[in-house]
Amino acid sequence: MSLHLEQVHWMPSPPLAPVDGPIDLAHLHRMTLGDASLEQEVLAMFAGQAIGLMEALARFPADAAELAHKLKGSAQAIGACQVAEAAEWLESALRDDSDAAEAMMTLNDAVVEARQAIDSILNRT
Repeated sequence: MSLHLEQVHWMPSPPLAPVDGPIDLAHLHRMTLGDASLEQEVLAMFAGQAIGLMEALARFPADAAELAHKLKGSAQAIGACQVAEAAEWLESALRDDSDAAEAMMTLNDAVVEARQAIDSILNRT
């Protein structure tokens, strides 16, 4: 009996700290396979989604931990590492039923910074 082994090409994980500021452009480039129009599309989608999620999170609804988790995943996908880390902190605070005010402020600051970077990226093309 012979085994058939096949090499699997894995996508590298994003770095723990952003390389290019609020948005890790190298990660974004890898995730979009270098398609500049797709990069612009996902950045615009993230910016819009982030606004809606932050507005919802500001009310601290019953599903706030799930909303923070959703924002974390979206941020990881585009290389917004600071947003992802802050969203993870908020998610943990909400799930642990601990004070989430500082985590929420940190997340808000990270989202504002990421959106400013996104606006700059989208406006220069």
